[in-house]
Amino acid sequence: MTCYDRRDLGLLLLRLGTGGVLAAHGTQKLFGWFGGGGIEGTGHFMESIGYVPGKASATAAGVAETGGGTLLALGLATPAAGAAAAGAMAGAAAVHTPSGFFNQAGGYEYAATLGLMAAGLAVTGPGRLSLDEALGHTVNRGWMLPVAFAVTTAATVVVVGARGRRLRKAKEGEQEALFEE
Repeated sequence: MTCYDRRDLGLLLLRLGTGGVLAAHGTQKLFGWFGGGGIEGTGHFMESIGYVPGKASATAAGVAETGGGTLLALGLATPAAGAAAAGAMAGAAAVHTPSGFFNQAGGYEYAATLGLMAAGLAVTGPGRLSLDEALGHTVNRGWMLPVAFAVTTAATVVVVGARGRRLRKAKEGEQEALFEE
């Protein structure tokens, strides 16, 4: 019998897959890797979809995805890593919600899946094949999970809410301009 079981191996695979995808996605925003726009290009895109200021939004999303994904893959600071990644994916899902659920139609399926996987890993924990385990769970304490999710939820509500208000105001301005013509 080994000291690791199927659950530990399964969590390692989920962490590596989810964290790797999130980290790669974030480096597109931060560094322009893998065909991404970097801070400049992503910043312009973020402004076009209502996340203002664009460069700050691109940086925040890129750090949450790259940092959260890397930490998830390593199994380090799992509550904070999972919460940060889930928050970033909630912001992405908000952009895609008007297109419906399925990704092929531009929907939020992909963002929701990554966010739920990150949140699930934060709640479940990293397993024994992790840096959290190797370090005696110094940055993976029980109290850290609700704190990480409370902070991330508050920040996400503020950012996504501000975007929603900005978009509604812009739409109202467009409608008023149509009536004036």
